[in-house]
Amino acid sequence: MEMAMVLFATLFIFLFLSAPIYVALTASSLITMFIFGDYSLSAVMQRIFGGMDKFALMSLPFYVLAADIMTVGGMSKKIVDFVNVAMGSFRGSLAIVTQGASMFFGALSGSSPATVVAIGSMMYPRLTNEAEGGYSKRFAAGLITSSGAVAILIPPSITFIIYGATTGVSIAALFAGGLGAGLVFGGLIMLYSYYYALNHHVVVGQKVTSAELIKVTKDASWSLGVPVIIVGGISAGIFTPTEAAGFSVVYALFVCEFIYKELPLSKLLMAMKTSAVTIGQLMMLLGTAGLFGWVLTVSFFPQILAELLTTTITSKYTMLFIVNIMFLIAGMFVDGGAAIMILAPLIFLPMVKLGVDPVHLGVVLVTNLSIGMFTPPFGLNLFVARSVTGLSLGEIYRSVLPFIVISIIALIIITYIPAVSMIFVSLLS
Repeated sequence: MEMAMVLFATLFIFLFLSAPIYVALTASSLITMFIFGDYSLSAVMQRIFGGMDKFALMSLPFYVLAADIMTVGGMSKKIVDFVNVAMGSFRGSLAIVTQGASMFFGALSGSSPATVVAIGSMMYPRLTNEAEGGYSKRFAAGLITSSGAVAILIPPSITFIIYGATTGVSIAALFAGGLGAGLVFGGLIMLYSYYYALNHHVVVGQKVTSAELIKVTKDASWSLGVPVIIVGGISAGIFTPTEAAGFSVVYALFVCEFIYKELPLSKLLMAMKTSAVTIGQLMMLLGTAGLFGWVLTVSFFPQILAELLTTTITSKYTMLFIVNIMFLIAGMFVDGGAAIMILAPLIFLPMVKLGVDPVHLGVVLVTNLSIGMFTPPFGLNLFVARSVTGLSLGEIYRSVLPFIVISIIALIIITYIPAVSMIFVSLLS
């Protein structure tokens, strides 16, 4: 137990000092190993490599590259245009379009901050325009800040891949669960947006002609095929998650280069450079988390914690409540992938012993982390939205409060009514 206490104490000290997460994980592990045992540096390197050497992670580079190609290749704009026209003209349609576009873009990027930037930059001026939207700046800021959070729920989600690699749970099943949870999450925000629009008499959206609808549908059809190919192909048994990731890269290259013709060599090289940096950061994080997890296991803390929790807490619903609080707080301070790698191994075994489905547990954890992305004071989306909207951080904080309440309602539904979010998992089975 002392070994675990030193490990966590040094970790939090480094995090408090604003050290990069991989530095904090490595330094805390090395300090603990030096104090409590005689370990060779070769063992350290083996554990770091072991953290990256997992079959489930093979899909990660492909999904990251595919997302970057789709972003620079114009697929995101086609989706926004389609959702905007397809929603039609009714009071509140523009806000619902914002959430719908975020869900589709989340399927392309898998990144919550990227979704806030991409969708927020396009939709915030329209939402606040008196002639087109008529929404208050506070509502518009809260909407784009929270709607981007759905990106880490909608497959293909990097956070789900990391959870699957950490716990051994099927990534295909996690993608299916994430789709159900993402629809619940996004659907409730859409309902609130519609309620807000009715009560504040915002502008009714402009009517579109059949010709416009046909045109944008035709333009966006190739972009809309991405989630269908990934989720549908995996569910139908055509692809494994890794094969689907590789195919998504080929598909994105083909569509952006030959259909949309918006992928010159300069943009392709930029996407590859961005992906290489992102993948390098993720793999470094995964490797150092592997070292941290091994030191934690050597300390016997997970086993002691599992025994303690299963003997003192006999209700899985009480345990789910505690886990929700834990991960809501964690999501405010660290990246979702880092939170999963540090905390999931601690609570996975106790939760499974209490009868919680491992896939449902993963969905609940990632839902918490998505809410943490825009929860004050340190949710990452808050700072991204500040640059998009030009509002002060205090105004951004106030703007997201109603959406935090709506999102927690979604979390309660996802946590305590598993069938709602697990319907696609059942279909996959």
